[in-house]
Amino acid sequence: MDSDSGEQSEGELSPGQECFNSRSLALQVQKKILSKMATMAVANLLTDDVSSEILDELYKASREYTKSKKEAHKIVKDVIKIALKIGILYRNHQFSPDELDTVERFKKKMNQAAMTAVSFYEVEYTFDCCILSELLLECRDLLHALVEQHLTARSHSRIDHVFNHFAHGEFLAELYGDQEEYRLYLRKICNGINKLLDDGTL
Repeated sequence: MDSDSGEQSEGELSPGQECFNSRSLALQVQKKILSKMATMAVANLLTDDVSSEILDELYKASREYTKSKKEAHKIVKDVIKIALKIGILYRNHQFSPDELDTVERFKKKMNQAAMTAVSFYEVEYTFDCCILSELLLECRDLLHALVEQHLTARSHSRIDHVFNHFAHGEFLAELYGDQEEYRLYLRKICNGINKLLDDGTL
């Protein structure tokens, strides 16, 4: 499931391959189909106004913090890839009963982190970097446990990349700080989170 761009096209011979290999061809076709499914899912995700706005503002805040459009883009891209892969596994009933328990624990922890993030924004002088960071890192660890038997090291590194960035104390301090740009990003992020909380998505 961790195939990225650069895959061979159907029927293309790899270096040193001397004959047709139906298994190899089947795998290549499967990867292409999964890639198209993922593209459609991303399109659906990005047409959701609320999710799109949250991702946009997370991108802007990350770009401001890292001073790198490339790094901010990679962070948001990793968010989407992780969500897609877990979504595909979930919809195709690939998780065991124990893993489904982990899914529920992750949902509850994300809900807690989301409500905490909004509360820190809405109630002055309540922001506690350590509390929010710890909640996000607990979400990270639950995701690692969830996909342990399903995804490769590359996906685990993406999970680390995303959560270690958003849970970083300096990033959170900037996001909840006094700078006008960050206050605008945070307001839009929290408005979006509130909508997702209200409709039960989070």
